[in-house]
Amino acid sequence: MSIQWDDLLAGLAILLVVEGMFPFLNPAGARRSFEQLSRLGERELRIAGLLSMGVGLGLLFFARS
Repeated sequence: MSIQWDDLLAGLAILLVVEGMFPFLNPAGARRSFEQLSRLGERELRIAGLLSMGVGLGLLFFARS
């Protein structure tokens, strides 16, 4: 399997646009969310990251099939 660099770059660009929308549209809410995230323990952050990766992989599999 070869890497499709244009798809990878497009995915990264979409990620940056989506991640930038929340702080741009609601900076105060973003700040509160980031403060709450900073109070989470390592275990909770790891679980949230694992769940996020799982959902992302599931969506990617669904989109590619």
